[in-house]
Amino acid sequence: MAVFDWAGTTVDYASSAPSTVFDRIFAAAGIRLTKEEINRPMGMEKEAHIRALLSCESGNSQWLQLHNRSWTDKDVEDLYQKFEETLYQVVAEYSSPIPGVVETVKELRKQGLKIGSTTGYTSQMMEQVIPRARELGYEADCVITPDVTGAGRPTPFMLFECMRRMNVYPPCTVVKVGDTVVDMLEGKNAGAWSVGILNGSNLLGLSQEEYDAISPEELNIRKLETAEKYRQAGADLVIDSIHELPFAIQELNRRLAETEEPK
Repeated sequence: MAVFDWAGTTVDYASSAPSTVFDRIFAAAGIRLTKEEINRPMGMEKEAHIRALLSCESGNSQWLQLHNRSWTDKDVEDLYQKFEETLYQVVAEYSSPIPGVVETVKELRKQGLKIGSTTGYTSQMMEQVIPRARELGYEADCVITPDVTGAGRPTPFMLFECMRRMNVYPPCTVVKVGDTVVDMLEGKNAGAWSVGILNGSNLLGLSQEEYDAISPEELNIRKLETAEKYRQAGADLVIDSIHELPFAIQELNRRLAETEEPK
């Protein structure tokens, strides 16, 4: 089974929807964060992501300067409610499949793979995403959200729930495919293979327009740096785009045939 992330991996090039909404709600609260700061915890359950942003050096210092006190659980909840309301209104607009996803998933199904998925979005948010993606040709066999398991990434429990529902085991017959550090950690914590994607990923941090405009030299440097982040998080393979995933899975099958398992 291949277990995909959603935003930044299969839909929403560069995971623009959550990045845009995080920027919007924090700016409205008087806190300005860089794109890199916002993207660093991407892939986590969204309330945990807000905690991470408030805990980072810039977020924490700006909060103290504004309020003369530390942030509280109530502050996190207030920001999360605004995030959820705003994202729910716009997320369908960002749910188009990334180029190559529809064709690649068809190829994987021909090879006999089941298609699972995990996400940092809630079930309610996915009610907006799933129909739009389906209209445009992408659908997973199984969609697991953090509210289903009570724990998001980097824990392995959403991936385990995919395995349970799809009746796929042991973990070495599963590959987690994603675009963030916590996607890689989710796969490794489950004992599965982990594959990181560069093109369209949140970790690379380039919109489609920025990707097309950047110089080849700078793009190569960015990709090398991003690939290293994936590997430090335990990625077994890093691929340039989702088009290469069938070949990556062939390589993992070769390793399995040689009795090698995910490290």
